[in-house]
Amino acid sequence: MAGHSKFKNIMHRKGGQDKKRALIFSKLSREITVAAKAGLPDPEQNARLRLAVQNARAENMPKDTVQRAIDKAAGVGGEAYKDMRYEGFGPGGVGIIVEALTDNMNRTAADVRAVFNKNGGNLGTSNSVTSGFDRVGEVRYPLAIASEDAMLEAAIEAGADDVKTEGDDHVVLCDQGSLSDVSTALQARFGDPAAARVVWRPHAMVEVSGDTAQTLLNLVDWLDDLDDVQNVYSNFDISDDEMAKMAS
Repeated sequence: MAGHSKFKNIMHRKGGQDKKRALIFSKLSREITVAAKAGLPDPEQNARLRLAVQNARAENMPKDTVQRAIDKAAGVGGEAYKDMRYEGFGPGGVGIIVEALTDNMNRTAADVRAVFNKNGGNLGTSNSVTSGFDRVGEVRYPLAIASEDAMLEAAIEAGADDVKTEGDDHVVLCDQGSLSDVSTALQARFGDPAAARVVWRPHAMVEVSGDTAQTLLNLVDWLDDLDDVQNVYSNFDISDDEMAKMAS
């Protein structure tokens, strides 16, 4: 899933039109079902499910839709989704990580490969891209929720490692194993976060411009539009000036 005000955000997330919102709800529902199936169907006793429901609320998913996704996990038969990760390179050697939940690995791999190929990229081998990223827990809140000092103090008390400002968000970073506890503690103080999930964060960003920037935007958006794809991460950045040129 992807929406971004700036490409300083390494995870690209969309929103807005009805079609995009339906796609977001579909991806969130799939994660809820998989999380419920992997553990107990009670968010209070299943950390992955609790985070999935929390993210669904942040996207204003109706309660009955959330409950249907949980109930689906208890159904007999149905799809058996598998977590998959694909690593590849876009124009300019930019690294891209694609996470998917799929019931047909051959289909998903073919779809992902086709998008890379059509946009001047290629799939890489396992760890060819993730070696340049860290796997961490991330909790996001709008800047208006609290001052930097207040958010930093609350994050430290919750057991987080760091707090950054990215675009219009406070970004609280923690060990991925601590994400549920950190998110729950911050939720008690500030309410529901805009997002709380385990993410890939790059060690360094690669600034791109011109045709390369546009091609990479297309590549990420097309990947994100694939039904099986849950998340897309990259290490490219586009300056504000460059974004303004592309928008004009």
